Amino acid sequence: MKEKLVQIIVERLEKDADTLREDFNLAKNIPTRFAAIDNLFPEDIARKLYEAFPPTDEMRLLDSFREKKYTSKSLDKFSPLIADATFAFQDQRVIDAVSLITEQKEAVGDPHLYAGGISAMAHGHFLNPHIDNSHDHEQKNYRVLNLLYYVTPEWKAENGGNLELWNDDITKVIVIPSLFNRLVLMETNEKSWHSVNEVKADGLRCCISNYYFSQHSPNGYETSHITFFQARPEQKFRRLVSTADGHLRTALRKVVKQGLSKKDIYEGGKENE
Repeated sequence: MKEKLVQIIVERLEKDADTLREDFNLAKNIPTRFAAIDNLFPEDIARKLYEAFPPTDEMRLLDSFREKKYTSKSLDKFSPLIADATFAFQDQRVIDAVSLITEQKEAVGDPHLYAGGISAMAHGHFLNPHIDNSHDHEQKNYRVLNLLYYVTPEWKAENGGNLELWNDDITKVIVIPSLFNRLVLMETNEKSWHSVNEVKADGLRCCISNYYFSQHSPNGYETSHITFFQARPEQKFRRLVSTADGHLRTALRKVVKQGLSKKDIYEGGKENE
């Protein structure tokens, strides 16, 4: 099935490459370039992907002032369709097609799914504004692209759980609804603040996430930073807490280069957390 999914993705991206490249580079008053591709897969395949998602009690719950969501990289425990779809985006042919649209230099995939994998967000779940960790788990390549594929049928913008892209000081936002069968290509750099607004509806907003890396810095110069969280403009106290938390974790990273926690990576059949 993976080969079929790869072919579908590549054909779609190549067919609409010029339009997607123009959309990706269109000025949108935020420092993050992005493009959305709707109806990526035939509807029957997209619905089967949603149906293949595991129950939440088989996933890991992340719950803090920064975020609340279910995640997993233990793909070998679930329907093979989930792994096939996830790793289809890691196929070199797909990477090449995406790179032509986004003009990324020598982009490479991430078979370890560092920060990637599947996620599900229930009522009340959220992801506060943040910039992603600048590098891969080995601190060798720069993170340059997020690929977010949404698979919940009939999901509406008013349900929440939508991707948000912010300006530099997190005061203005563009909302990209997490609609069924939509793929979002989003660049990442030291200014690409993004979040997911609170889920307001019952049911689960499900997503398959992949990331691409490159030896070339997306900022044009060498830099390194952890995943740094802020808070929404109205969350003034949480913003103070988030800022202090980010600076503390940054200071710790300078002392312990590889970080203090275990690497959250996929190791071919088991999840190292």
